[in-house]
Order: sequence, then structure tokens, then C-alpha cells
Amino acid sequence: MSGYYLAEGLPQPAADGLDEPYWSGLRDNRLLVQQCGSCGGWQWGPEWICHHCHSDNLAFTEVAPEGIIYSYERVWHPVHPALGEQGPYLVVLVSLPQAGDVRMVGNLLGDPNQPVPINAEVRGVFEHHEDAQPAYTLLHWQLV
Repeated sequence: MSGYYLAEGLPQPAADGLDEPYWSGLRDNRLLVQQCGSCGGWQWGPEWICHHCHSDNLAFTEVAPEGIIYSYERVWHPVHPALGEQGPYLVVLVSLPQAGDVRMVGNLLGDPNQPVPINAEVRGVFEHHEDAQPAYTLLHWQLV
């Protein structure tokens, strides 16, 4: 393994380009989440219309990569072939208070057998894969 938290080759931005601002933001160490310009509602994952008011007036807005653990899963049997040699690892569902408490899934760094306290504060860690073609960045989470 190359020193990255998980195997390479996993992220695949949407072919329609909808989530491209999110991936570009990660490459610049920025977390961008969709916000509606009509009602102010937040949403994740990216969609073409607002989940709240059905407007198409959506933009990606920067928020601090900080959140609260809402839930988690300790993965023992990876479901993707690229993760065949991984495990266990921790996947957390993080609530973003600055973005209307939308929830985002990510990996929790550290010992995969560590206790995972619900409501614990986490901070985002950007993992750059510059040698990949195309290059990409992942957002992981770390306990504060």
C-alpha cells in the first residue's frame, strides 16, 4: 500500500459533472456543500433541484470541514474489489452543523478498533492522490 488510508482507484465523479465542484474543492482543501439560493436549504449529495423548495437555484458553498459523528459502521468485509485487502476500517456518518446538519459519509482515521463515540467532534483531513490519473482528493475524518 502507498501510505494512503485506503486503496486507490475508488472515487468516480459523476459523468454528468454534477458533483465536479465538490471534487475540485477537495483538491483545494475546501469542503463545498450544495445550498439553495432560493430557500437557503442545504443538501448532500448533490442534486439538480433543491430537496426543500424544488428550485434549481443551487450552488456549492464552502463550509468548515468540521462535524459531529451521527453514526458509524466498522467494516470487516469490504464491498468493493479495490478494498479487498482493507479491513477492518471505520465509516462514519458526519452531521455538518454549519450546513443545516446535512450528513456526509467518510472514513474515520486512526485505529480501526477504536471506540467511536456518537456526537464526538471530528475534523476533516484532505488526502491528495496526485499520482492517480486523474488526480483526486478524498475527505476523511479525524476525532478532535
